Amino acid sequence: MVTLTSIPADHTLQCQSDNSLSKSTSFSSKPSLPSLPSLGSHASTSPLPFYHCAATIKGHSSYVSGLAIYDLKTLISCSPDQSIKLWRTNHNELSNIASAVSKSPIKSVLVSKDQTIFTSHQDGKVRAWRANPKERNHKLLLLAILPTVKDRFFSILCPKKYVQVRRHKRCTWVNHADAVSALALSHDSKLLYSASWDRTFKVWRTCNFKCVESISRAHEDAVNAIVVSKDGFVYTGSADTNIKTWRRLPGEKNHSLVSMMERHKSAVNALVLSEDGSVLYSGACDRSVVVWEGGGGQMVAVGALRGHKKAILCLAVNKDVVCSGSADKTIRVWKQEPERGYCYACLAVLEGHAGAIKNLAISFWDCFSDAECELRDERNADAYFVYSGGIDCDIKVWKILVHKEG
Repeated sequence: MVTLTSIPADHTLQCQSDNSLSKSTSFSSKPSLPSLPSLGSHASTSPLPFYHCAATIKGHSSYVSGLAIYDLKTLISCSPDQSIKLWRTNHNELSNIASAVSKSPIKSVLVSKDQTIFTSHQDGKVRAWRANPKERNHKLLLLAILPTVKDRFFSILCPKKYVQVRRHKRCTWVNHADAVSALALSHDSKLLYSASWDRTFKVWRTCNFKCVESISRAHEDAVNAIVVSKDGFVYTGSADTNIKTWRRLPGEKNHSLVSMMERHKSAVNALVLSEDGSVLYSGACDRSVVVWEGGGGQMVAVGALRGHKKAILCLAVNKDVVCSGSADKTIRVWKQEPERGYCYACLAVLEGHAGAIKNLAISFWDCFSDAECELRDERNADAYFVYSGGIDCDIKVWKILVHKEG
């Protein structure tokens, strides 16, 4: 196994502080969940993977708040330093090919099927951007700010369009009253979902950026995470410790609450769905990743992945490989082992960040290099790139070869 590389402590950039960081996404560690069986405590029956840190770059002057795969050769990052950056990935390096500066700290980033880039912001807005990765060193084009001027104008004219957001504060229903913490897209990318610390989530049409629905008081506390399945079920995770399932029923214009999933005893910070939507993974301050199975909006907790020493802050999944990032400065790589039922093997613990892991992205690759392709063939392995963004302002690229079953 290749030894992981890390950056010496004296090379660490001093990041700008951001007081909003801990407002709703909690870094504090809570007791784990004794009522759920551990799914990842057994020894793996598969050969150990080949992995190493291929590159480290100081991407931003503040922590990395969001990462997204633009295409197989391009990564997007964002930060509370108000910048968005596109990086060309080339085996052992990242090169900046495009950027933009917004007018508000950025909380998350998402890419639609037509490669529109959406960013969520501290000022309660969502911004849409367009890039041209073939052109180097260019600025992203700002397409729209949500809610649009048109949306805000028509909502202001109608008193019925106002909602109570605080004891002494009202605003129009198209506006978020606090930071937009997370974004998600419907399977066809026609609808954009925005979750906020104002305890609501909103639905937008991506064709004209119009707000079509607002679910007020979706939770009793800040909404930290939101994901959408192929069949239209929306899952929201909150600082109130709950995960809720929503769906727009046939013939209905608005989403309705389908179920509430109450296993975590602390703030839910991250959610991610398997590709087919049958498995939901949730990460919280209880240091556990809860695995929910069932799909169709009827999820049942089958167990938990344990091993992190502090709060789970982010999750990523590709095929049967799940990655979890924690305030303990590590990333754990898990793989489901179908022949052992619900069991997962912890394939690797990636170390090298000088601070908490704030965001993860993972992509499947055919090959990394000639030598690694030869090694992959020998080991009958799948190849992955894992990208991690930390509180230390670093973006790291990890190469992983995971043994295939059979």
